[in-house]
Amino acid sequence: MKKTIAAALYMALSLGAIPALADVDAAIAAREGDMKKLVFHSTPEAVSGAPYVLADGAGQGSLADYEGKHILVNFWATWCAPCRHEMPMLAELQTELGGDSFEVVTIATGRNNPAAIVKFFDEIGVDNLPRHQDPKQKLAAQMGVFGLPITVLIDPEGREIARLRGDADWSSDSAKAVITALIGAEGS
Repeated sequence: MKKTIAAALYMALSLGAIPALADVDAAIAAREGDMKKLVFHSTPEAVSGAPYVLADGAGQGSLADYEGKHILVNFWATWCAPCRHEMPMLAELQTELGGDSFEVVTIATGRNNPAAIVKFFDEIGVDNLPRHQDPKQKLAAQMGVFGLPITVLIDPEGREIARLRGDADWSSDSAKAVITALIGAEGS
């Protein structure tokens, strides 16, 4: 019985009947350079439902608000030098691939003055990413974010599929190939 199920699963994967798994395989194969630090999980993991503060204090949101699309969630802080280096590359990724199937979501975690967040984005010329906040680090703690920046890839079902610790060149051809493989034929 187990051999029959395994054979059926293998056949379904090879024929593309389970595209989510095939897309992850293609994304893993596309990793080069900094993207080698992007670690895919063997099985998708649940994410926290803890709320965060929407940009400019306009209420609360949660990661569940993005179900139905792949999201790249970047946890960062205004005092984080690698975050300053990485943020323009995340903005470029959003410009190029953001849309109905994919979005870059930035969440400043810890003590980040809202005015300092606006200044941070202005100084580095980023105007297309959200300035969400997790001031009490509840979401970050529940997501296992220790150290910054941390980037998490979440699938359309709202599950964590990969994580990258530290900064990376998200505007690289490899990063774009990884995201394109994940969103596949869905397009942006």
